[in-house]
Amino acid sequence: MKLTCLLLVAASGAFAQSSNWTLEFANRYAVQPNITYLVANNYENKLDLYERRDAQEAQPTLIYIHGGGWTGGTKEGGFNKVLPYLEMGWNVVNVEYRLARVSQAPAAVEDCLCALRWIGANAKAHHIDVNRLVVTGDSAGGHLALTTGIIPESAGLDRECPGVPLPKVAAIVDWYGITDVNDLLDGPNLKNYAVQWLGSAPNRGEIAKRLSPLEYVRPGLPPVMIIHGDADPTVPYQHSVRLKAALDKAGVPNDFFTVPGGKHGGFSPEENVKVYGAIRAFLTKQGLTAK
Repeated sequence: MKLTCLLLVAASGAFAQSSNWTLEFANRYAVQPNITYLVANNYENKLDLYERRDAQEAQPTLIYIHGGGWTGGTKEGGFNKVLPYLEMGWNVVNVEYRLARVSQAPAAVEDCLCALRWIGANAKAHHIDVNRLVVTGDSAGGHLALTTGIIPESAGLDRECPGVPLPKVAAIVDWYGITDVNDLLDGPNLKNYAVQWLGSAPNRGEIAKRLSPLEYVRPGLPPVMIIHGDADPTVPYQHSVRLKAALDKAGVPNDFFTVPGGKHGGFSPEENVKVYGAIRAFLTKQGLTAK
């Protein structure tokens, strides 16, 4: 783990080099793994919480949602994406959700909204600033970051976990997320992972529309940062282009970072330095920094 962390440091440029990084991390953060935030369909959804030990005041907090086409991936596998935020002094909540083999759509969207509600209900106990919540994810996780940040309670997708009102996130950082689920179910952009997630329900088109971020773009949404490679073979680059156009039309603040020739993630160290620099500038512009 230490070698992996140090390699990411070199790649992202986000961390100060240190031969005692693991010890410093342990001294700086209390880690609470595998907290159950929701039981649904007999499945225990869990999250990992990284909380600053020295924090006396509520801290900006990252909510990370892993990718994997709604059919695979783990919260542990996406840990490298949260490291730059830990270095910045943020708290982090790393969320898992039901994959298609456990429950098909809309389960993943419901779970992530319930994770957001858990954070709202437990914020005070963990020094989480509900006014400085940033949700991020890559691929299907990017889609879920968008749905978590923009779907209103009136959509009824949070009914698995009634409780405190859903907190409003302060910003969304979307790494090549799906924005139009129906586009991936048929035609030239058909993707097997999307078909597996939606299954063969006769109303799958209606469900897909209900779960598509483009359907919820409206004025007053939190600012959105979009990152996408323009040669992505897994999630069409046009999904981000269309999201950018919709956000602009609605007057929602946004930044769009295109990685020229970039595939589905796996960006070079030099590209990651630029991406994380852009993210940090975006967050600073929104007043989202740690003390």
